Amino acid sequence: MPALPRCGIYRTTKPLGDEVAAGRLVFFHDHGDPGPGVYLPVRWKLNRAVWSERGNTIPDDEWARSLRALPREGLYRVREPFHCCQKECRLFEAGLLVQLGYDGEARPILFVPEWTSSGLAIPTSGTLVDEERLAKLDELKVPEPREKGETGSH
Repeated sequence: MPALPRCGIYRTTKPLGDEVAAGRLVFFHDHGDPGPGVYLPVRWKLNRAVWSERGNTIPDDEWARSLRALPREGLYRVREPFHCCQKECRLFEAGLLVQLGYDGEARPILFVPEWTSSGLAIPTSGTLVDEERLAKLDELKVPEPREKGETGSH
């Protein structure tokens, strides 16, 4: 029996009934109830998706394999400079701290934190970037304590 994808964020490439369109940001969970399924974002908190408590069960392993894996949401360091797109609207310099997030259509967005008198501030607006440019980022390890009553990313 072929293995299911790992739990994590993905872009759908096929629709899942009327509930989930192709090209959507989803969280795949391989041990959901009543079975493996995808969860849609219901809102964003600090530029990170908050996932629905109710998922949509996948029809089969073949459909699961159609999911396109995305880099995890979180903090990254720019390894080498790049522009957001071919129009070169914004330059992201080497060494820059950025937060990677996504919109509902699974398009990557980079947010640039800034030092303020109160500490590090994460902006609520960012820059859409071409997906292939994400290869120029290195993920940073940041501990995440679970809040009371939180079940994690699904």
